[in-house]
Formats: sequence, C-alpha cells, structure tokens
Amino acid sequence: MDPNYAWPPLGQPWTDLPESTRTAMVAAGAEAWQQIFYGCASYNKQWRLARPPALTADAFRELNEVCDRIVQLIFEACQRRARTAGELRRKLGVPEGETRLLDEDEVLHDGLLAAYRPDVLFSGGVPCIVEYNIDSSLGGGFDADTVIHRYADLYREQGLLEAMPVRPAPSLLDQRFVAIRDTLGLADGARVALLLDFLADYPGLETPDDFLRILSPLADRARNFGIDLIIAPVEKCTLTDDKRLVVGGAPVDALFRLFVPNRVTPSSGLDAVADALAAGTLPMYVSSAAWLLSNKLNYAWLWDDLDLLSETDQALIRRYVPHTVALTADQLDRALAEQADLVAKPAGGSAGHGVLIGREMSAVAWEDGVRAAIDAGGNILQRYHEADQVAMDFVQIETGETVSAVVPYSLAPYLFGRTGSGALARVGYPGCEQVLNLARGVLMTGILLTD
Repeated sequence: MDPNYAWPPLGQPWTDLPESTRTAMVAAGAEAWQQIFYGCASYNKQWRLARPPALTADAFRELNEVCDRIVQLIFEACQRRARTAGELRRKLGVPEGETRLLDEDEVLHDGLLAAYRPDVLFSGGVPCIVEYNIDSSLGGGFDADTVIHRYADLYREQGLLEAMPVRPAPSLLDQRFVAIRDTLGLADGARVALLLDFLADYPGLETPDDFLRILSPLADRARNFGIDLIIAPVEKCTLTDDKRLVVGGAPVDALFRLFVPNRVTPSSGLDAVADALAAGTLPMYVSSAAWLLSNKLNYAWLWDDLDLLSETDQALIRRYVPHTVALTADQLDRALAEQADLVAKPAGGSAGHGVLIGREMSAVAWEDGVRAAIDAGGNILQRYHEADQVAMDFVQIETGETVSAVVPYSLAPYLFGRTGSGALARVGYPGCEQVLNLARGVLMTGILLTD
C-alpha cells in the first residue's frame, strides 16, 4: 500500500480497450439490457447501462488495501473511546434501543470488521472515501455481482473477451459465504437463515414472493460452501421451547442478518431473534455492534486523533478521508462562511436521507438546514468533494436508443473477512444530480477489471 499511489485516469481502463471491442460490448449490452438487469433494484424508469465501468486490477487492489487500513483506524479510534458496545453507543450519542439486537456489554473486538463496504468517489483523480458501511446488511451486493457476471457471460458468448485482458471482479457473493462460514466456524451443512425485513423501503420488497424467487439462486451457491441457506422474512421467525430460532419450519444453526439494525420493523419475529441471541443459541453474522462502527462521527474521531497516528496513516487519512467534524453550535459560523465547500449529514443516516450539500442550496435554505441539524444533534460537517465524471453508455428504456453521456460515478468495494472481492458501481445517468444513491435513480452494476 503506497500513500502516494498514482491513480490512473478514471476512464482510461475502458478507452485502452480496442475501439472495435468497445463498440461491440456496448451494442451487446444495449441489446440485452432486460436480461442483464432482470430482478435488480432500481427506481429509474428511463435509463439502463449499456455496459459496466472498468478499473485496472492494480488500482482495485490498491483501493482495497487502502480501505482495509482505514477501517482498522476507525476501529482503533472507537477502541480509544470505548471498551464495550454500550459505551460506544453512548459516546456516539445514539439513543438507547435505536440499534436493535445490540448487546450493550459486548466488548469491541476485531470480529466486528467481518463485513464492510466503503463508499468511494473519485475527486481530482483520487479516491475519496466519503463514508463506511460496516455491517452485514450491505446493500447492492446481489445486484452488483449478478449484473457483472451476466455482462461477462454475454461477452463470452459473443467471443468479445477472447485474448482481451478483461474479467469481472471476483464474486463478492462467494467471498461473503466464505466469510460467514469461517467467521461463525460453521460445520458442513449448517442451516443458516438469511433474514430480510420485507416491510422496509427497498424496490422489490413490495412483492415478497417475486423477491424471494429472484434471490433463490443464492441458496444454490451457498451449498458450494457447505451452507444450507434459508431465505425468509424476519417477521416470520419463531422460537422453540429451548430458545432456538425457527425459520422455514425448523431450527437454524446461525443467522446471516441482512436487515439494518436501526431501521428494521418491530415484529414478533424480531423479538424471537432477540430472545435467541440473548439465550446464546444463535450465532449471528454480524453483531449489531458493527453498525455503530458505521456512524459518521467516527470520521471526526479519525481527524481528532491524527497526531496519535504514524506518518503513513496520517498521509492516508489526509489523502483519502474528507475532513470531518461534529456539527455543533461552535461550527455554525464556519458552516455559513464556507457553505460552498461543505456537506452536512446525519451521523447515523444512510441512503442520502437528510444530506445537505451547501453548493446546491440557497444561503437561506442552507442556514435553516444547518441550524436545524445543530438543534437536532447527531450530525456531522464534512468537506465537500465533487465527484469526477466519466463517459458512460446508456440505453433508453422506452426507445432502445443508445446514448453516451459524461456522468458522476462512485465505487463501493466489498470486503468480507478482511478480503477484497467485487464492488458496486453507482453510476449517474444523463441529467442526474450529484448525490448517487438508489432513491435518486442511480444505476447499479459491478465492475470489470483490466490487466
């Protein structure tokens, strides 16, 4: 890992491919967009990608190493302030009971870093890690993995990758099964529940049967790793008399939690999960304490602790982590004076909810929003980094027309068991806003790697 690594231009891995290959890949993707994106989450009714973005394998390896080191620094910053999950919750100002299934007495340990996905945008040609998602409930993984391997299969069928130094990023779904098995120490054939909150706000959850059918291939893949995967709604769980969790008509050996602990809908099923955890009969991937590590106030702690770190770690933070402070009353004057260069965010938020981008707001709206955030508490003030834009190719759903446009783009690599795998690319679309999240119509895919 080199703090001064020279990152290749964002669009170069794609443009380095022969023009004839690129043209054929775009044409193939535009023709097959319905099968490529079948079953994948999107609120966008106008556009689909005609091809995935590409990154050099060397740059992707470097990015994973940087992300892994910075998540360790986040964890160490938390350990300097708290010994247990309960102490950390109080330091972060998270209300008691907000993080469901949290064991307040759980000692902070390395196992909390079993799954994480940083959100990275490139700004000025350099990755900027705007936040970390540290938890098992990482969104987008199924879609990213499914889409990129459908693209790769399509290209292979048409002979487009023959003799080309191009391949899909490693399967993040496979690496996650490896991490689940190894982290929980599961015996071969262990029955593992994958639980989702079907009452949450996510595209597709409104039709549970269809959603479960789309996810069903996961159970087949899990068998390759010695896991008998049962996919079910969390609200359907029950308990045996000896406090074992029952899913799909029988007790399970472990839980893979794919719901967010501070947004999961209360239910008798969730109560059953809590009772099984309290009884010690349900190993869970991962503990809800991991979610506290995602709190964006941890970014402010990184900057507060800068003088305690080695020169190399200081250089990593200065280069890759946007300057962040807690948004309190003493920051008001700075927030108003530097409006164009700042973003205000809820420290415990996600999916872009409550984010205020100074340069996109009037002075009055910004001041009102910042004052309200200070009064509410639990917000951060972060240096704004504008996302670099990259040329991408799209197909218009209604007409089938292929369109090229320069759009913002972000990357979210997945690391399970501290091991890099695939990545979620969130790509803007013609005429989109700067905030790249699912609710605003962003297009999602995995990535290609080039040698």
